[in-house]
Amino acid sequence: MADSARIEQFRKMANDDPNNELGHFSLGRALLESGDYQNSIASFDRVIELNKNISKVYQLKASALLKLERKDEAIETLKAGARIASERGDLMPKNEMLRMLGEMGIEMPELQQKASPQQQVGEGQVICHRCGQVKARMAHPPFSNAQGKMIQEKICADCWREWIGMGTKVINELRLPLSDPQAQKLFEQHMLEFLNLQ
Repeated sequence: MADSARIEQFRKMANDDPNNELGHFSLGRALLESGDYQNSIASFDRVIELNKNISKVYQLKASALLKLERKDEAIETLKAGARIASERGDLMPKNEMLRMLGEMGIEMPELQQKASPQQQVGEGQVICHRCGQVKARMAHPPFSNAQGKMIQEKICADCWREWIGMGTKVINELRLPLSDPQAQKLFEQHMLEFLNLQ
């Protein structure tokens, strides 16, 4: 799919539902990839307004800020994102943001040293990667493969129900024929982004 076509699809998704954090996230990332840094930042800001716990969005926003040579803002964005990623246990975005900060001579030793205190997780509960809370886990994996098991272990039942509604929107708004492997891949990417499992 051409960049401009993808951008228009994601823009429509974000405009049709202004509270669709996934639409704004996807639009921001597509704009960033196309070199439209200013507009990508506006999309990422909207994602943060809707859900400040998506740590990956801080990393992408900082990348756009750096492209615009707004280094001080990028540093503050990376620091905020690294703290959120650390609190939530999002290792990949945290490590990437700490690496980016390190390249600019900024260290955050408090995040590199200590692990965040563990929340108490009872039987049938999970620390959800999407909402960051200890909540009821799904009774069964949503899929019968390794990915389904991983989702059951990392996502609460409430957030999975939320994704079911969002997933339907993604299929309808992007007109995805799920018999097409490319469409399946795009759907899966949206799912992992929504669940904060990227």
